[in-house]
Amino acid sequence: MVTIEEALRSIQDQKISLKSESKPLNEALGYALSTNTTAPFDVPEFDNSAMDGYALCGLYQEYRLVGEVAAGDSKEVSLQDGEAVRIFTGAKVPQNTTAVMMQEKTSAKDKTLLLDEMPKTGQNIRKKGGQLTEGQAVFEKRHVLNPPSLALMGSLGLSQLDVFSKPQVNIITTGNELVKPGEPKTEGQIYESNSYAISGALQQFGFQHHQKTQIQDDFEATKAGIKTALDSCDVLIISGGISVGDYDFVKQSLEENGVNELFYKVFQKPGKPLYFGRKGNQFVFALPGNPASSLTCFYVYVLPLLQKLSGYENVGLTTYQFPIKHGYENRFGRPSFLKAAIVEGKVEILDGQGSSMIQSMAKGNALAFVDDGEVLKEGDLVRCKLI
Repeated sequence: MVTIEEALRSIQDQKISLKSESKPLNEALGYALSTNTTAPFDVPEFDNSAMDGYALCGLYQEYRLVGEVAAGDSKEVSLQDGEAVRIFTGAKVPQNTTAVMMQEKTSAKDKTLLLDEMPKTGQNIRKKGGQLTEGQAVFEKRHVLNPPSLALMGSLGLSQLDVFSKPQVNIITTGNELVKPGEPKTEGQIYESNSYAISGALQQFGFQHHQKTQIQDDFEATKAGIKTALDSCDVLIISGGISVGDYDFVKQSLEENGVNELFYKVFQKPGKPLYFGRKGNQFVFALPGNPASSLTCFYVYVLPLLQKLSGYENVGLTTYQFPIKHGYENRFGRPSFLKAAIVEGKVEILDGQGSSMIQSMAKGNALAFVDDGEVLKEGDLVRCKLI
């Protein structure tokens, strides 16, 4: 058995080979860049208006109106002293423009423009290169692309981005008692739910599963199912069958398939019977079958490896500290990740901490870490992972 810190260090220390690919801009959300990016031109490429209004030449309160410039106009316009043109947001300002006055502070009649106040040199003009200059660094390698990143890349005219590939993930659930939702079940059977939790958690953080398979609690079936899954994935996630019961065949089946155990069992609650192994460049997590245990282990251990394999620099859920709303004592005999809710800046440990209880996890938004035997009083800070 290992500690939580030892388990996380084992995952962090794994040597990996990152793969890269080219992704279309509209499919690159959540990917990490595999190369540095520099600006191919100035942004903006030309001086342009920051709002709808009037481009002015000189600093006066009365001007002669001589035309109009719309966004996208390519014609060259040049102003003379005392002249103004109607201009729209994003339009290239004419040569000799001193300032742009917003339309709300003007009045126009016939060919005369009157201002409510004196303009200031350069006001409301977005200057060429004001955001980026040609050759300037935009993003460094390993930057994870978020929606603003995609907008910036698009503004640079980049339709294809070089990114690190994300790992191919397969999911296996085990259990004779499991029935797919929507199908009839008999006495003693339950509806299978863990694969939906794991699949949803993958999607939550920008990953997808390639295959999802359910197998019976049978040694040969388990061994064959693992062999098939390993033929087409970088990471295999197994739910159930990893404890020490008479029908728990996962650990032996992994050994038979050449998977090297890196750790088995973690001194924690929930999720003590957690397995992590490796076969070449493939990784295997065997998660406990209890729903809350399975999902907790995904958040704490599986997610950091998936992100590491995707080229992320910062991996795992970020830990924050919040004051606890009430007193609490950890009497579970192990360091615990507790289902919790952060409300108005305070953390509340929820009822229903059993490994099989998923309802409290569904209503919460965090995992609160409380050490073995730790006694907390109201207002004490608690480390929390937001989920």
